[in-house]
Amino acid sequence: MLAALLMISRDAGISGDEEVHYLHSEMVYNYFSTMGHDQSSIDTPKTHLQYYGQSYDNLTTFLIHWFGIKDIYAFRHLMSSLAGWLTIVVTALFAAYFSGYGASLFVLLLFAVSPTFLGHAQNNLKDIPFALAYMASIYYSLKLVYTEGKPTYKTILLLILSIALAIGIRAGGLLSVFYLGFFMFLKVMMDWLTHKSLDLKSVKKYLFLFTVIFISGYLLSLITWPYALQNPLLNPWKSYQVMTDYPVTVRQIFEGRFDWSDFHPWYYLPKYMAITIPLIVFPGMAALIFLAKKKFSSNHKVQLLLVAFTVLFPLVYVILKGSNLYGSWRHFLFVYPGIVLLSALGFHALWEKFQQRILRIGFIVLLLVLSFHPVRFMAANHPYYYLYYNQLVGGLKGAYGNYETDYYYHSMRKGAEWLQQYLKKEPHNSPVIVGGNFPIQWYFRNNTDVNFVYIPYQNRSESDWDYAIIANSYIPACQLKNKTWPPVNTIHTITADGIPICAVIKRVTKDDLEGLKALEKGDNIKSALLLQKAVQADPQNEWICYKFAQSLARQNRNGEAVQQFNKSLEINPEFEPSLIMLGAQALIGYDKVKAAGYFRKAMIANRKYMDAYVQLAAIYGETNVELARKILKDGLKINPRYKPALQALANSYRRTAPEVARKYDELMNTLK
Repeated sequence: MLAALLMISRDAGISGDEEVHYLHSEMVYNYFSTMGHDQSSIDTPKTHLQYYGQSYDNLTTFLIHWFGIKDIYAFRHLMSSLAGWLTIVVTALFAAYFSGYGASLFVLLLFAVSPTFLGHAQNNLKDIPFALAYMASIYYSLKLVYTEGKPTYKTILLLILSIALAIGIRAGGLLSVFYLGFFMFLKVMMDWLTHKSLDLKSVKKYLFLFTVIFISGYLLSLITWPYALQNPLLNPWKSYQVMTDYPVTVRQIFEGRFDWSDFHPWYYLPKYMAITIPLIVFPGMAALIFLAKKKFSSNHKVQLLLVAFTVLFPLVYVILKGSNLYGSWRHFLFVYPGIVLLSALGFHALWEKFQQRILRIGFIVLLLVLSFHPVRFMAANHPYYYLYYNQLVGGLKGAYGNYETDYYYHSMRKGAEWLQQYLKKEPHNSPVIVGGNFPIQWYFRNNTDVNFVYIPYQNRSESDWDYAIIANSYIPACQLKNKTWPPVNTIHTITADGIPICAVIKRVTKDDLEGLKALEKGDNIKSALLLQKAVQADPQNEWICYKFAQSLARQNRNGEAVQQFNKSLEINPEFEPSLIMLGAQALIGYDKVKAAGYFRKAMIANRKYMDAYVQLAAIYGETNVELARKILKDGLKINPRYKPALQALANSYRRTAPEVARKYDELMNTLK
C-alpha cells in the first residue's frame, strides 16, 4: 500500500489550496530563519492562514530547505501520501486492537477501494495529516484509558504527538483533548456505578495524565505556528473561533444549483458523504450494528460507541451550527478512518460468523462486486480518484452539472503538460501568454517562453492571453448542462468517465480585449465594431455579448442591445449582469412588471448580487414602500455593509420617520 500510494502521488496535480499553503509555509520558514523578524506569516488578511497551524505543511517546507529539494510539489505529494499511508496503518492497528489482525485486512481493503480518500492522499497536506492526527489521538486515548494496568510510555508519547499534530494543523484539533478528557470522565463514572464507590486513586491518575498530556501536546503543537507563539493562550482560541465560522464563501454546484456555500442546505455534508463514499462501506457498518452485541465484550462495546461518537459529533455539530461548508466533504475527511474502522469490524464479524465454505465464498464474491465500481473508476481515470461518485447518483456522469467535479483543479497538470507539447510543434510568437483559472506557473517553470496570467473564466476577455487552461471549477451548472463549456475554441479536453473536466483553449481573436479597452475609454463606436467581430469569432463568450450590448446601449441602439443581452443568456441563463441590464432596458420602455421579473431572476441566480435588491426595491418604492423596505432588508442580511441598499433604505424613511433615516445615515458614515 505504501509503495502504491507513493507511486500514485507522482502523477498528482497541484491541489486548489496547495499553492497558498506552500507560500505561507515559506513565510513561516522565514519567520524562524530570521529569528522572528519576518512577520509576514502573522498578518494574512486575504488568506487567513495565520489561523492555521498547518504544522505538516511547515515541516515539509523545512525538509525541502534542509535537504535542498528542487521539485517542491513532487516532494509535498510524497509527504501527503506518507500521511495517508500512516492513517491507514493507525486505523488497521485500531482494528487489531478490537478484533485482531484479520480485521486489519478489511481496513486495508476498504481504504484500497476509497477513491475520495486516496485522491486527497495524493496532494492534500492539510486534511490528510489531520485525519492521521485525529484517528491516532482517538486510538491512543482509548488505549490509555481502557487498557488494564499501567499505561506504557509508548502510548503516552504517541498520544502527545497525535494531539500536538492535530492542534498544530488546525485549531479544531483541540477536539482531541476534549475526547481524552471525556473518555477519562466516562471511565471514572462507569467504574463508580459498577463498584458503588469512587476510586480516588484512579481519579488522581487520570488528572495527572490528562494534565501532562494536554500541556505537552499543546505546547508541542505551537512550535511551528508563529501566530500562536505570539500569545500561546489566546491566539489558538481565536483561531478555533475563526475556523468554526470560516469567513470565506465560494460559489459551487450542489443539486444542480450554482450557489454560495453559506446558503447550502443543512444536509449538504451528509449527502455529499453518502454519494461519494463507495457503497461497500455501508454494509460493513450495518453488520457491526447487528453483530456487535454478541461479538464484543462490554468494554469494547463502550469503546466502539465512543469511536462512533467521534465520527458523528463533528458532523452533527457543524450541521446544528449551520457552518459554512464547501469543497464536498474534504474538510471532514478526518472522520473517514473512523467510518472505515467500524465498517471493517462489521465485515470481520460477519466473516467469523460465516464458518461454512459456501457462505465465505459468497461473502468474498459480494465484496468483489461492491468493490468493482470504485476500482473501475480509479483504473479508468487515474489520477483523478477524488472525482468519484457512487451509484446513488449514477457515478460521475450522473453527478456532472449537479455536483462539483474538479473543484480542486487536479486536471490542470495534464492540461499544462499537453499544451507544452503542443507549443513545441505549433508556430507561435514569443513569449506565449498562458491564462488559467488556477495558478499553474509551476508547470511551466522550465519554459522561459511562457508567461502565466490568472484569469477568471467568465471574465477571460479582459486579460491578454494566447492560450488558457480552464478546469471546470466555478463554471455555472447551466453552462455544463447546455454544453456551452468547454467553448468552441477548445483545442484539447481532459476527461474523466467521458465528461470534460479541463479545457485547453486557443484564443481566436483579441478584438474583444481591444474592444473592452475602447469601451472603457468611452469610444463606443470603435468598441461596438471590435466587439461585434469578437462575438462572431467567439460565439460562446457571454462576457463579450454583454459588453457589446453595453456599447450598443450607450449609442441608444436599445433594440440591438437587448438582442445581445439575450444572446448572453442563451450561453449562460444565470448571467446576472445581463439580467440586470435587461431589467434596466425594460424600465426604459416603462414595463415595470417585466423589469421586476429580470431583477428577481438576478437575485435567484446570485443571492449576493446586491444591485438586484436595490433595483427591485426601487420599482416598488412608490407603490408599496413596505415591500421595498423588506427587499432592501433581505439584501442587507446578506451584506450589511452595502451602501446603496443602506442609502435606499434611509431614503424610504426620510419623510415618514426621519429619525430612522438618520440612524441609517450614521451607519453609512461608519463604513469606509
